[in-house]
Amino acid sequence: MHIDFITIMAYAFGLFLLYLVGRIMIMPLKILLKLIYNAIIGGIVLLILNFIGGYVGIHLALNAVTALVVGFFGVPGIIMLLILKYILAV
Repeated sequence: MHIDFITIMAYAFGLFLLYLVGRIMIMPLKILLKLIYNAIIGGIVLLILNFIGGYVGIHLALNAVTALVVGFFGVPGIIMLLILKYILAV
């Protein structure tokens, strides 16, 4: 049984292409998982803020805009929304 150098190179190139395709397919999954993680943590903090903040007078409306901001930015998005609410309320 004789294996050429070209055959070995073809297998190596095929494995390299398989590796590249796998890496390309995993990158969007990592970004999606990070957005889901931010949305869950931000939503929990938003619910806690509205629950506890009701006693103090801090409240953020739960609508599509706040959900998108909190889902994209997470906890810093909640802080940004609070700052914007009190800046624009003056």
